[in-house]
Amino acid sequence: MDDPLANPATTHTIKANQSAGALINFDDASDFERAQQGLIATHETGRIELDGKAVWDTASHDFLREGKPSPETVHPGLWRQGKLNAIHGLFEVAEGVWQARGYDISNITFLETSNGWLIIDPLTTSSTAEACLQLANQILGERPVHAVIYTHSHLDHFGGILGVTSQEEVEAGNVRIIAPDGFLEEVVRENIIAGPMMARRAHYQFGPLLPAGPTGQVDIGLGQSLPLGASYLIPPTETVYETGTELDIDGLKVVFQNTPDAEAPSEMNFFFPDKNLLCMAENCTHTMHNLYPIRGAQTRDALAWSKYIHEALLLWGEQTETMFATHHWPRFGNQEVREFLCLQRDVYRWQHDQTMRLANMGYVPSEIAETLKLPEEFLGESHVQGYYGTVSHNTKAVYTKYLGWYDGNPANLNPLPPVESGQKYVEYMGGTEELVEKATKAFEEGDYRWVVQVMNHAVFADPTNTEVRNLQADAFEQLGYQSESGTWRNAYLTAARELRYGSLRIPASMGRQIAHAITIEQLFDMIGVRFNPEKFDHGPTRINWYFTDIEEDHVLGIQRSTIHHDPSTRDSKANAEITTTRKIIAMILGGQRALEEAIQAGDLIIQGDGAIIKAFFDSLESFITAPLIEPK
Repeated sequence: MDDPLANPATTHTIKANQSAGALINFDDASDFERAQQGLIATHETGRIELDGKAVWDTASHDFLREGKPSPETVHPGLWRQGKLNAIHGLFEVAEGVWQARGYDISNITFLETSNGWLIIDPLTTSSTAEACLQLANQILGERPVHAVIYTHSHLDHFGGILGVTSQEEVEAGNVRIIAPDGFLEEVVRENIIAGPMMARRAHYQFGPLLPAGPTGQVDIGLGQSLPLGASYLIPPTETVYETGTELDIDGLKVVFQNTPDAEAPSEMNFFFPDKNLLCMAENCTHTMHNLYPIRGAQTRDALAWSKYIHEALLLWGEQTETMFATHHWPRFGNQEVREFLCLQRDVYRWQHDQTMRLANMGYVPSEIAETLKLPEEFLGESHVQGYYGTVSHNTKAVYTKYLGWYDGNPANLNPLPPVESGQKYVEYMGGTEELVEKATKAFEEGDYRWVVQVMNHAVFADPTNTEVRNLQADAFEQLGYQSESGTWRNAYLTAARELRYGSLRIPASMGRQIAHAITIEQLFDMIGVRFNPEKFDHGPTRINWYFTDIEEDHVLGIQRSTIHHDPSTRDSKANAEITTTRKIIAMILGGQRALEEAIQAGDLIIQGDGAIIKAFFDSLESFITAPLIEPK
């Protein structure tokens, strides 16, 4: 369903997309052949529900399956990528190996073991994972799940765990969960410490609130879209600490390669020597990936990423006959696999080396992004094009990795914040009326980047000015239509939508789906970023905590507007003491349980100064999604 306020493509956008389309070889059907190879079944309806509501519905993107050429409002490369990602079903990858693709942003892989299933990456939500497991069992014969591998620490690769097993099965030792070194720490850092803002920015990156269609959400680049369901985490039972680790997983031999700080802070590739089968996790997919996702995250190490791919080639390049990843479709045949990996390796190394060459010549990030273009050697290969990451924001990430946010020019060392600078820019440009007149002329000339830049000052100077908001929205929209990257398109179109309809205002998640699984130290780190000292006026405070589920004592201190944590101890002079479980605290922090309710039910017992405990919990912020394109 199209947005009624959406505009058609302008002549400038039509021309830009036609020029982009001229560079794409639409006669090359090899990706479509790979993406459909091994198809043995599809989900009966393509619609996966939770409590009667759609978590995933393949029909939402049927417009990509109608065989039509790219419309004027979509970059031809992104349209092609969307058509590839719209292919869905259960596919045979190799003997005893199958993937379900197209029912989540990520893939779930099933390997037949001696006594059941080894599952690689149980998707984002329990609903999509369960539906895919049911499909595999229905078509291939029902088998119990014996092991799960989490390839890395991103939610779409572990969040559906309850769809394939249970906490009880894992605790009973019936299901192994294997993850790379640092997995749990990185999950917490990403989903709890920065979770609310990252989730807010993810609305822009993934576009879940955009209507699907040629003027709205088309594709993410890495997959079709995000499922809208419940996620969870069962902590790993085994950790892979180093490259070369070998495990026997119910009769399957697996050799691992740790790849920290590449696509994720905690990630691993692995090889099945008895099958000549290589899993490259999310380190090699059919798109240029992000060195920095625009939803926000730690900047990734392009040099290390490239070297890990090279190491994988040295370790297993000669033996591999089939390579698969946790997004997109596999590669088949040794030569094809090696060529694919070499090009993936080189595109990250090229971005790293050329960015730092220009940085050392004095170029700043915006200049580097404007200067560097993919060399001709990469242009004919679709899997290194910018459908997800882009050269523009990747080069800025490389610069920031080494040199940080400051570009060395003192004019940028302490600039005014957006509202104050916006007001002064508008004043210096002759006022809003004159600024709008000039920006309208720039819009008519197709200079949309400049329009959104100058109108940003006007919106922050006066966010109630509808004319200003609409002009910036119109320019954002055309930039979205021209974007090769699915994430850029989603960001531009979401910005346009919020300028027209208003910014999203809903309670922000604080990692409630994983809070139960974290350590006490991580729990207090989570509390620390919610603590507002201005709401707590009790002076230096010490609180004893006893967690009955793990039989651990801890002390939380509050002093100088800061909390600190002492593990495995009690303070005989503490102001108060709390006795409870991690689950109860997680529910309170996640807004699923009120403090008073937990106290009355006996699930949280307070000894000592109860007023201090109440004041402390009252001082913890409940985050609301923050505006991004206008003042807070």
